[in-house]
Amino acid sequence: MPEPGFYYGAMFISYIITGWFCLALLGLFILGFKMSIPQSFAVLVLIIALLFVWFFRFSRSLWIGIRVKFDAKKSAEAQGHG
Repeated sequence: MPEPGFYYGAMFISYIITGWFCLALLGLFILGFKMSIPQSFAVLVLIIALLFVWFFRFSRSLWIGIRVKFDAKKSAEAQGHG
């Protein structure tokens, strides 16, 4: 069971990843594809709307990987294999 602050930490990770992704994508659209700023933001909003759930799930996975270390010995004992 995750601790109470787990989702709060995952939210910060999600915010950081999403922010950098948005900056990179806007830079690509504006500088790489020569799109106008309103067009770039419209496409960005569509992409973020589609990827929102994936970003949050990825952030939770990343955060739990940072916070919880896997111990194969304890896992085998908990399952009755050890």
